[in-house]
Amino acid sequence: MAALLLLPLLLLPLLLLVWKLHLGPRLRWFAADFAFALRALRCKRALRKRALAAAAADPGGPEGGCSLAWRLAQLARERPAHVFLIHGARRFSYAEAERESNRAARAFLRARGGDAGLGGGAGDEQAAAPLAPGATVALLLPACPEFLWLWFGLAKAGLRTAFVPAALRRGPLLHCLRSCGARALVLAPEFLESLEPDLPALRAMGLRLWAVGPEAHRVGISDFLAEASAEVDEPVPGYLSAPQSIMDTCLYIFTSGTTGLPKAARISHLKVLQCQGFYQLCGAFPEDVIYLALPLYHMSGSLLGIVGCLGIGATVVLKSKFSAGQFWEDCQQHRVTVFQYIGELCRYLVNQPPSKAERGHKVRLAVGSGLRPDTWERFVRRFGPVQVLETYGLTEGNIATFNYTGELGAVGRASWLYKHVFPFSLIRYDVTTGKPIRDAQGHCVATCPGLCLGMGPGLLVAPVSQQSPFLGYAGGPELALGKLLKNVFRPGDVFFNTGDLLVCDDQGFLRFHDRTGDTFRWKGENVATTEVAEALEGLDFLQEVNVYGVTVPGHEGRAGMAALVLRAPQPLDLAQLYAHVSENLPPYAWPRFLRLQESLATTETFKQQKMRMTKEGFNPNALSDPLYILDQAGGAYLPLTPARYRALLAGELRI
Repeated sequence: MAALLLLPLLLLPLLLLVWKLHLGPRLRWFAADFAFALRALRCKRALRKRALAAAAADPGGPEGGCSLAWRLAQLARERPAHVFLIHGARRFSYAEAERESNRAARAFLRARGGDAGLGGGAGDEQAAAPLAPGATVALLLPACPEFLWLWFGLAKAGLRTAFVPAALRRGPLLHCLRSCGARALVLAPEFLESLEPDLPALRAMGLRLWAVGPEAHRVGISDFLAEASAEVDEPVPGYLSAPQSIMDTCLYIFTSGTTGLPKAARISHLKVLQCQGFYQLCGAFPEDVIYLALPLYHMSGSLLGIVGCLGIGATVVLKSKFSAGQFWEDCQQHRVTVFQYIGELCRYLVNQPPSKAERGHKVRLAVGSGLRPDTWERFVRRFGPVQVLETYGLTEGNIATFNYTGELGAVGRASWLYKHVFPFSLIRYDVTTGKPIRDAQGHCVATCPGLCLGMGPGLLVAPVSQQSPFLGYAGGPELALGKLLKNVFRPGDVFFNTGDLLVCDDQGFLRFHDRTGDTFRWKGENVATTEVAEALEGLDFLQEVNVYGVTVPGHEGRAGMAALVLRAPQPLDLAQLYAHVSENLPPYAWPRFLRLQESLATTETFKQQKMRMTKEGFNPNALSDPLYILDQAGGAYLPLTPARYRALLAGELRI
């Protein structure tokens, strides 16, 4: 009996040790975890009500149809005078945004070849073939109000939108248009000169071509704004945009993958609806003013920035191009309270000389992804009490994380409360084979089972379900190979493979570790090494090419580097090489460094050595191979001398 009485006392030190090592750190953040989970559940409930309201609305009235059209009509009715968009000197209320998108919708409906309830407006149709219901129209536009009116108008007209990256030309552009099945292209007049060589191919594809402005005087290119201005601004019937299923494809966003050229990720009506809750989850409010200087062809700019703003009915200050020198003056002028970033933008800001405008601003919340801890710390210390909310997500993915506690360097939490609302797992991954590690039963092994935290990096995966689907890409199913993992924890289950390695620390914080495969991130863009290598291999004086990413001090992500082997007896033609990459690759994918070698290093299975090359870097003092660096200002590749290397490390040489 005495022994039984002493047993609790003997176990007490063990219980205290378990508390200190596991439960204590986790419960320290329980209040924040609980508050965010409650906010997420409320957000889901509100979005579900919106979806039901849109489905129950009169299909012949303006308030039916897809969630995007329904939400804009609702805001135009409830907050008609509230400013929705500020772009330069132009301001648009929610009511004006509704009317502009109605005109665009009617112009697109007229291009469908029938009145479809138009009731008046422009007269004769163009001679071009009509657009079928559900056809895809590609937008090749900068971030501007017209981008939004056309996007919203296409949604209202029951047409799909494809957001084409503005820098794409030649082969990559034609590939994107073909892959999404585009039947029409709307482009910016300022792009016409650079697109001149592509126009014959675009016409040969049978594309209907519009430009947003009267500057277009090319044969076969119509002025869309003129056509839209001739239409009345009354709403179009909601049934035109009502999807048969909320899982139907709403639009396409192009994302770079390890298979080469950009892939058209299918974005469902469900995902657009879910993105309406983004800023609510971040803690923003209807009276906030959101600063957005990200490309709208990205998910971050369009779905999170614009759709997230619509979700709370706030105001967005849209910039066509980010300017670090103008940023704080813009914030002061427009009384900005929320700033959406990618990591690179924050680095640009902290590298700017001090200015009066950076003090006394109203910015209280910075939301985004890719912010490195050193830049994060400098940003907060210099620019005052700004809450940084780092997030993680993928365009085609079904999982997102939020660092709602503000923990430096983290992208989210792995608490059981968060995983109850947004389920995910970290599984062990073999970087040598490029595959998850499986046990004797063929199931994957979690890196954070139960209370075991801090076990090293793991591959982030999320279960595929009706609530969190994966739609894949336009084209064949082979494009999604590797994105879905089966029999992960039990027979028959299916998980989405993010391709990213994350670490869960001893307090339950998630921290980004690295990307698997050959894809790396530079200037906020995913760069596929296979795409760059294939472009370089088009040069007849190159025999072999190995492309990889290298870390550059003071820069976010990894810069592209290419190891080259010449085809004997031809010499290296740097001028031709620069002209070739600038014509065939978007600027962010241009290799920043070149390394000339006699032969490429390979593994025992004859695969190119990328990890070793990455570690060796580009230091001319440590490498005997000839090295070259990209001079973007001069439009050339130059020898990477020790002097230029020192200038790069000192921040005096831009790449």
